[in-house]
Amino acid sequence: MFPYVALVTAMLLWATSFIALKLAFTSYDPMVVIFARMAIASLCFLPFVFRLLPQIRYRNGDWKLLGIMVLCEPCLYFIFEAKALTLTTASQASMITAVLPLLVAIGAMLTLNEKVSTRTFCGFALAMAGAVGLSLTGTVSENAPNPLLGNSFEFMAMVCAAAYTLLLKRLSARYPVFLLTGFQAFCGSIFFFPVLFFPATPLPQAFIPIPALSVFYLGVCITLGAYGLYNYGVSRIPASQASAYVNLIPVFTVFFGWLILGEQFTMPQYLCAALVLSGVAVSQHRLPEPSVPPLIPAAQTPQE
Repeated sequence: MFPYVALVTAMLLWATSFIALKLAFTSYDPMVVIFARMAIASLCFLPFVFRLLPQIRYRNGDWKLLGIMVLCEPCLYFIFEAKALTLTTASQASMITAVLPLLVAIGAMLTLNEKVSTRTFCGFALAMAGAVGLSLTGTVSENAPNPLLGNSFEFMAMVCAAAYTLLLKRLSARYPVFLLTGFQAFCGSIFFFPVLFFPATPLPQAFIPIPALSVFYLGVCITLGAYGLYNYGVSRIPASQASAYVNLIPVFTVFFGWLILGEQFTMPQYLCAALVLSGVAVSQHRLPEPSVPPLIPAAQTPQE
C-alpha cells in the first residue's frame, strides 16, 4: 500500500504548493522563488548523492531522455506555472491539473502504442470544455488579473508534466527514483540561475517571514518531498494509474485556497469545475468485461 499512500501524500503537498507560491509571489519575483526552491532542494539532496551513484545503470542514449525530462519539468513546467499563478487564482489553476491524467493517456497512445478508448476521448472533451469554461467565467481581481491567460499557461504546464511522467516511467527502471528527483532539482537550479541577472528580475531586498518560509517549504517539502513521493509511486505502479491521483489536487487546493487565501468560486465556476471532474471520472471509468461462455463446454462430472 505504500505507493498509494505516497501518491496521496504527494497530491496533498502539491495542493499546498499552489498556496505557497501565491504567498511567495506577493513579495518576491517568480523566477527568484523558482530558483530558490530548486537550490534549497539541491542542497538537501547532496548528502545522499554518493550513496545513490553506484545504483545507476546508464544505457547509451539516456542523456537525451534525461535532458528532455528535465527540460519539460522542472524547466518549462515552472516557467508556465509561475506565470499562471501571477494571472489566475490558485483554485482555478489547480482545476486545470485535472486534465493531466488524460494527457498522459493520450501521450501513452502516441508514444507507447497503448490503446485509448472512445470513453477516454469523451472524458477529455468534457474536461477541456470545463477548463475553458472555468477560464472564461473567471472574474478579474487583484489575485487574478487575467484568468483566461493564466489558466492557458497552467494547461501548457500540464502538457510538460505529461511528457515528464512518461519519460520518468521509462527511466525509473534504470535509475533510483530519489536520484532522478535530485537530478531534477540540480538541473533546475542551473537553468534558472542566469535569470537572476536579467535586468527585469528584481532581487530580494529584505527577509519577509511568510513569503520566505513559503520558499523554504517549496524547496524541502514540495520539490524534494512531493516529487520524491510521486516519482516513487510512478516507479511502482502504471503511469496512467499513478497520474489519476492528480485528480485529488483540485479538491485539496480549493479547500486550502478558501481556508488560507479566502478564494471563492462563483456558481458558474463551480459548474465548470464539476464538468472538469466529471470528464476525468468518465475517462477513468471502466465497464466490466462481458462474460463469454466457453465454446467447448467443460466435461461434466458423472453423478454417483
